[in-house]
Amino acid sequence: MANTTRAGDVLTTMTASDPATVLRERLDARTATIGIVGLGYVGLPLARAVHDAGFGVVGFDTDETKIDLLGRGENYLRHLGQELTQGLAESDRFSATADPGDLAEADAVLLCVPTPLGAHRDPDLSYVVNSARMIAKVLRRGQLVVLESTTYPGTTRDVVLPILAESGLRCGTDFFLAYSPEREDPGREGVTTATIPKLVGGVDEISGDLAMALYESVVTEAHRVNTAEIAEAAKLLENIYRAVNIAMVNEMKTLLDEMGLDVWEVIEAASTKPFGFQPFYPGPGLGGHCIPIDPFYLAWKAREVGRSAKFIELAGEINSRMPEYVIGRLGSALNEEQKSLRGSRILVLGVAYKPDVDDMRESPAAEIIERLSDEGAIVCYHDPHVERLSHMRHYDLDLSSTPLTEETIRGQDCVVIVTNHTAIDYGLIGRAASLIVDTRNAMTSVDGVTARVVKA
Repeated sequence: MANTTRAGDVLTTMTASDPATVLRERLDARTATIGIVGLGYVGLPLARAVHDAGFGVVGFDTDETKIDLLGRGENYLRHLGQELTQGLAESDRFSATADPGDLAEADAVLLCVPTPLGAHRDPDLSYVVNSARMIAKVLRRGQLVVLESTTYPGTTRDVVLPILAESGLRCGTDFFLAYSPEREDPGREGVTTATIPKLVGGVDEISGDLAMALYESVVTEAHRVNTAEIAEAAKLLENIYRAVNIAMVNEMKTLLDEMGLDVWEVIEAASTKPFGFQPFYPGPGLGGHCIPIDPFYLAWKAREVGRSAKFIELAGEINSRMPEYVIGRLGSALNEEQKSLRGSRILVLGVAYKPDVDDMRESPAAEIIERLSDEGAIVCYHDPHVERLSHMRHYDLDLSSTPLTEETIRGQDCVVIVTNHTAIDYGLIGRAASLIVDTRNAMTSVDGVTARVVKA
């Protein structure tokens, strides 16, 4: 017997045993089990949001250390708070696993895996491809798969879909596929995964309908777009918009420095205009998994279709050069005090890519530390959120955070402020240091500063 249900804005006629009907009923009743692949900065808070919406959650990660910590209710992402993982550990609707076979019980599987750049700044989709292959092995009728990783337009349809289709199941009939980009902003106050609006685009109408049914149950606001490609492109546009504007203000900083003007004062002055201007701020380089990477994803896709993205590529190049600019300013500041970079003791203050988080992904601090060490400087760092630096994707550092004491600061030839964590005592820095290179304008409002401050 056929029944008629409204899915999103599309009226779809389906039989009661149709996989889409069964899945829709489970989503509406919140009896569906949702699998989350990748329990990092995106997947872990998403797992909590899905759980809090009433669904059962199976969290998967290849890192068994994370699985063990989650089983004990311990949070390896400290900025999210211990209560996030404690609540999951105490629930009978959450389980964490490193066994991909456990994902077979999920009605929907959300892929939250990294999409880094390769050695030549081309897209590295290995995590997406490997995850899709893993899912294909356990894929069953009635499952919804959603890619959340930031990527170029066409990835969901042209890369993920063919892999899942190797299972012998048909998309849109047996299983369903959509794209919904993550929009996490670690450390931002007053927002959670559940309160950040979601974009949803399916590779076909029914896949989009089912994905909307899921996300409308989890977040306060979900927006349907016509295709997965539109959602993929929108995510890139969001981050390229920021990358381009940050590049512009970074270039302004280097130009205004030569003119003896303070870019921070210029930005403050321009911000008095109530329309037509939005302030962006310079820094030592871009960090995080999105803004330093996304422009190159679109530039690569542009070349694939025979076009160039000169403006976007230029922004990426400007932002990529900022650590070199900071080191140049630091070298000049030391020279003015009759000191060379080689042999100087440098304290890098803050190594996370943004304030008040422990997230080191693509942090410019790693490049700054490595370049300083290569130049012969004696480098240490302090970060209240990052206890140790070890092997990273592009860097192999072996340092532990140095306690921030007056004695430590006085023993440095220069303190370089890379990340302006609020937990840092800038008054102590200003009184105890002799030279400060400030890339974040952190010292401007600090009273009693006796150190020489150079903005970079």
